[in-house]
Amino acid sequence: MKDVNTYATGRRKSSVARVWLTPGSGKIEVNGKPLLDYFKREVLKMVIEQPLNMTEALDKYDIFASVKGGGLSGQAGALLLGISRALVKVDEGFRSNLHKAGFLTRDPRMVERKKYGQPKARKRFQFSKR
Repeated sequence: MKDVNTYATGRRKSSVARVWLTPGSGKIEVNGKPLLDYFKREVLKMVIEQPLNMTEALDKYDIFASVKGGGLSGQAGALLLGISRALVKVDEGFRSNLHKAGFLTRDPRMVERKKYGQPKARKRFQFSKR
């Protein structure tokens, strides 16, 4: 196990999270704010802490993250991937459990583009026979 700062990047939808992991007491800071001040919904907090709970590292590392782009849900997903990747860099033994849970897989789904002649990507204008 390394005792230095570990850096990893996570992406989801149009969000990008840069994550630094340092040995510490379990403090999580996002864009200079505590976790619950930035992500107000409890569900998003649970999503972000999943890899830490799985590896039993919740109170062993301090996490400092910078998140840009997208909405809160996409940012939480990006942070989940970034934290998972950083944990694997710290200890390769975490890889199998995190991979089985799907935390190391980048979610490739993106917003479908709007097509011309339509109001949205798949929605059509109302059809009129006459």
